[in-house]
Amino acid sequence: MEKREKLASRLGFILLSAGCAIGLGNVWKFPYITGQYGGGVFLILYFLMLIMFGIPVMTMEFAIGRASQKAPVRMYDDLEPGKSKWHIHGVVGMIGCIMLMMYYAVVAGWIVRYFVKFASGDFTGATPDMIGEKFSSMLASPAINIGYLAVVVVISFTVLAIGLQGGLERITKYMMGALLLIMVVLAINSFTMSGSKEGLSFFLLPDFKRTADIGFSSVLMGALNQAFFTLSIGIGSMAVFGSYINKERSLLGESVNITILDTFVAITAGLIMFPACFSYGIDVGAGPSLLFVTMPNVFANMSLGRLWGSLFFLFMSFAALSTAFAVYENVIANVMELTGMGRKKTCLICGIGMFILALPCALGFNIWSGFMPFGEGSGVLDLEDFIVSNLLLPIGAIVYVLFCTIRCGWGWDSFIKEANAGKGLKMPYWLKNYMRFFVPVVLMVILIVGLIGFFK
Repeated sequence: MEKREKLASRLGFILLSAGCAIGLGNVWKFPYITGQYGGGVFLILYFLMLIMFGIPVMTMEFAIGRASQKAPVRMYDDLEPGKSKWHIHGVVGMIGCIMLMMYYAVVAGWIVRYFVKFASGDFTGATPDMIGEKFSSMLASPAINIGYLAVVVVISFTVLAIGLQGGLERITKYMMGALLLIMVVLAINSFTMSGSKEGLSFFLLPDFKRTADIGFSSVLMGALNQAFFTLSIGIGSMAVFGSYINKERSLLGESVNITILDTFVAITAGLIMFPACFSYGIDVGAGPSLLFVTMPNVFANMSLGRLWGSLFFLFMSFAALSTAFAVYENVIANVMELTGMGRKKTCLICGIGMFILALPCALGFNIWSGFMPFGEGSGVLDLEDFIVSNLLLPIGAIVYVLFCTIRCGWGWDSFIKEANAGKGLKMPYWLKNYMRFFVPVVLMVILIVGLIGFFK
């Protein structure tokens, strides 16, 4: 077995972890969820939920990974008490990462295709009907779905095969830098639009009447849900990067840095989209269609729309690929840990395997569209997303919290010692009962409410 690799720098760790968290949840889901829940008040609650729940649970996942110095599938082995069964979650987490990429890579492929189409001028002068038809025809084509899925898989595993430092870390630094720069340019352009004042007011200023109309409890649960899922906690995707770092820095401070970067991207996505929606009379809570139908309509009617549309979908592609790189790294780290194979061979085998496993989702909109697991209009993607988002992520987070706080797990003292090793912000010892009793209950509520809401 090859010697375990390490990241070369603290910046690499922060950008890789942030890249894992920064994905379609930030730049696609966050703006339309914020729109649906009424803007400003939702934003304030979202910040509070990140501080109260997201950052502490992320710190726990990092701590388990760093203490074990193993991939998630083996990380419980040396930390759990004898004859306990915590290690089962390591296998479940690996399955979760695989299942996430069974549909995420397909959606990432759509985004790459939209970048190619905008850059080539295919959307120039398109009418709303034409734009809707372009999205429908893309979904209906097995060749397009499979072809762009292959593009995402080949790019991802080629980068990972180069190595942890030379491939994944180095390329993610450049890609994240470009992503942040493009987002700032797009946001500045949005400020020049005719509806920018109204859009920014809706997004940033609290309107308690709007919140009362929606229902405060609904807005609070929406903020809690989004804060939790945006950080990709629960299936080991953060733990694997914890296993690649040393003890020079305490983990709470690193979690705060990653959350700030993740939140900056989400907020900037809102700064891009809300002025555009208000300028062109578009429903800010338009839902998933906001990205593939609504925004292309905006760019098609905008001066220099081809340029701005290309930049928008380039930044979206970087966001999607940064998560793909990070989660695929988790998959190959687990496989290397289990088999002892080298990185290049593992990447080849896993790349082929992940491509095959993603085919049902790619075909679920066309050849297999008759499979509707949740009734009319649902498909393979909905089933896979339900298992990951509504089950594996919240259950995994509950497991991490309990493992780090109860005596028959790793325990609070062991967790605190690991989390607070090194320079930086320290996790307060007195948070023990808050983390042990309050946080698991809240996570359980997220799980139950999410399931009820889904089946309604």
